[in-house]
Amino acid sequence: MIGPVVDGAGYDLEDLSVSRAGRRHVVRVIVDADGGINLDAVADVSRAVSAALDAAEETGGDIVAGEYQLEVSSPGVDRPLTLPRHWRRNVGRLVRVTVRGAAESGTGPAGDRQVTGRVTAADDERVLLEIDGERAEWSYTELGPGRVQVEFSRLDELPESEDVDDDDDVEDEER
Repeated sequence: MIGPVVDGAGYDLEDLSVSRAGRRHVVRVIVDADGGINLDAVADVSRAVSAALDAAEETGGDIVAGEYQLEVSSPGVDRPLTLPRHWRRNVGRLVRVTVRGAAESGTGPAGDRQVTGRVTAADDERVLLEIDGERAEWSYTELGPGRVQVEFSRLDELPESEDVDDDDDVEDEER
């Protein structure tokens, strides 16, 4: 019931869970879209899902009987990349992934190895990673779940900006 509501709003339902918290249920809905999802979209989806849950309860549906708390969010950076759309949405990001059956002898269980590289392209069949300046391509069946690696820009990579007088920002602050 929630899937069609999310699809109708133009987003992908990434995860749905219902758990019990005391006398009420907690309904967690994770949605995403190409180009990401902003807070306004999360609010729109939340209203639509809430209306659908309320309507289902009024018509005798036993989806979530009684009180519930609805939590709608976008996937976090820790979400594993398992579907082609996950990889496509992370083009340009650094990822770590297990390549199955690709290790040199003696370097990992069952021939698997971990690689870290930047996603340069992804389609419905394959992903292209740049690893240490070289490109490698794998089908999704050759890969385990990928994980986005958090990167912090180095100061020398940031664009130059005008000097800022920090004293203006700390008025009345003890030093």
